[in-house]
Amino acid sequence: MKFLRLRSLLAASMAMLALGACSDDKTPVDPVVVKGSLTVTIAGLPAGTNGNVTVTGPSSFSQAVTATTTLSVNPGSYTVAATSVSVSGTTYNATVTGSPATVASSTTSTSTVTYAAVAPTNGSLSVTITGLPAGTVGAVTVTGPNAFSQAVTATSTLTVLPGSYAIAAAQVTSGSNKYNATVTGSPATVTASATTTATVAYVLAAAPTQTLSGSIAANRTLTADTNYVIRGFVYVNSGATLTVNAGTKLVGDTTALGSALFILRGARIVANGTEAAPVVFTSQRSAGNRSPGDWGGLIIVGNARNNRSGNIIVEGSDGSVVGANPAGVIYTGGTNDADNSGTLRYVRVEFAGYATLTDAELNSFTLAAVGSGTTLEYLQALAGLDDSFEWFGGTVDGKYLVSYEAGDDHFDTSEGYRGRNQFLIAFQSKFLTPRPGAGAVSSDPQGFEVDGCNGGGCTAPSGANAQSSGRDDGLWTGNVFANFTVVGLGELATVPANGGIGMVLRRGTGGTYVNGAIARWGRGAISMRDSTTNNRFLIDSLMLRNVYVAESGTLSGNVFDPSGANFGQLTAFDARNSNIAVGTAGITAASLFTALPTTTATTTGSAFDWSPNINGALASGGLSTFASEPRIAARAGTFIVPTTYRGAAAPGGAKWWANWTNYAQN
Repeated sequence: MKFLRLRSLLAASMAMLALGACSDDKTPVDPVVVKGSLTVTIAGLPAGTNGNVTVTGPSSFSQAVTATTTLSVNPGSYTVAATSVSVSGTTYNATVTGSPATVASSTTSTSTVTYAAVAPTNGSLSVTITGLPAGTVGAVTVTGPNAFSQAVTATSTLTVLPGSYAIAAAQVTSGSNKYNATVTGSPATVTASATTTATVAYVLAAAPTQTLSGSIAANRTLTADTNYVIRGFVYVNSGATLTVNAGTKLVGDTTALGSALFILRGARIVANGTEAAPVVFTSQRSAGNRSPGDWGGLIIVGNARNNRSGNIIVEGSDGSVVGANPAGVIYTGGTNDADNSGTLRYVRVEFAGYATLTDAELNSFTLAAVGSGTTLEYLQALAGLDDSFEWFGGTVDGKYLVSYEAGDDHFDTSEGYRGRNQFLIAFQSKFLTPRPGAGAVSSDPQGFEVDGCNGGGCTAPSGANAQSSGRDDGLWTGNVFANFTVVGLGELATVPANGGIGMVLRRGTGGTYVNGAIARWGRGAISMRDSTTNNRFLIDSLMLRNVYVAESGTLSGNVFDPSGANFGQLTAFDARNSNIAVGTAGITAASLFTALPTTTATTTGSAFDWSPNINGALASGGLSTFASEPRIAARAGTFIVPTTYRGAAAPGGAKWWANWTNYAQN
């Protein structure tokens, strides 16, 4: 019985074992996989820049990698691929090492992606600048990739990286003019090995216009960013100062004939121009259409003394002009020789002058009883209808005065003018046609015309005539002119019958003239007209020293007054040790200077170079010390300096007239 039960139990166990074996064959169990690591190192990119890396492997594995990373992956073979990256216009290419990478269980494999910048192929950006005057620079800035920034002042081609560039332009000032810019072609996209263009076109900006009329009773400043029109007679009243900034332009209203600016007694004008930006008073008309007499001029009335008594008015100040005081402007009766009417420095007066009647003309610069407290430096009169500079009494000093193409005298003094002037240039090549209705060219235009006293209010002192008015008060005309160059127009038949003389001394004048040059005056170099003037000469109240004369008297046949006529014979000057030298027949005015052009309508101020030829007659022969001439020394004071040369310019010295003066005929 027991045996049977044991046998049954054994059979059942065997059956179960067989059944278990059959079950394992149908459902196998996966083995456990142990992973490995793949470290991908990315190098060479700028900080903060992501790489562009992809890792692919078994079982469709794919993963993007942007920075150094360690991946946990199944064992197998993995491909590491990288593409280029662009940063701020720079391309970085990749080099992969360690790909394909074989990863085993529990181990780390490495792959490195090294980026390197690719040297770019540059392009070109051409920036063209137009519309500015010669010598004026633009104000252009080009900006672009990688903080690129470059100033451009003239047309240029820039070599730059590919990318987008912005072109910006600022306003430019040239003299008294402003220029605005229009930019085309900005932003400019530059590509490799190609040229892209942009243009900056400047145009003259229209300045606002203000009209000056009537009276200016309070302080006022005129600025270069505004155009000013002087309409009629404009008066700056006593107590007021008119300040005119450098580069400011004032024009006379051509619809109001004779328009002029008067600085009255007790008023001041402060016009401080510069060599680069002079103050300019000129015609309202455009270049090519201007004429002498287009407007009246600049008149300054001071409080210094002169030798006429009574209420004498400025010539032409009672004219029939818009806004004029019909009684005129009185300039006599001054009491303060040190009076200050202000400052004129680097100032031009062009196409001025107005003749209401004969001997009643407004000049380019009219200086009536102006005192020595006033400053006059670097002044030019151009193409005036009447005198370029005329002094009526007073004591004002001046330096660096230029006169081109006067309608009458270049330098005219009278009525006890006692100021000192050094370095002066006068040039005449023709007589320009005045504006209709403004007056006519004078019948006796000279280089210098110097008078004692003439006309109403000239009172004869005891034992003398009226030309000696003021004698007892020391008010003879006793001006000093040193280092003057005065060039006329030679034998031209257009010279008025009574004109064409380099220096006319008359009507009881005194004065001192030293280290000068007088050239190309067809009717003579020097004339001393009357016995009263000769009396001054004989007592050394009138003195000439070290003056050079050339190419003069070719119309009249007389360089000086002929024997028996007037008093200015060369023998008379020699007798007073004047040391006047006369050039030989072969010496012309043009031969004396570095550049003296034959003028035309297109001649400009830059054509003139008044420097004496280095081996020429003017380069030496000056009165180099006043020690032996006590009268000259006393009159010159410290204002006039002796020179070894004659004329207005030192050989090899500064060209003080350059850059700020102008030459034009219309």
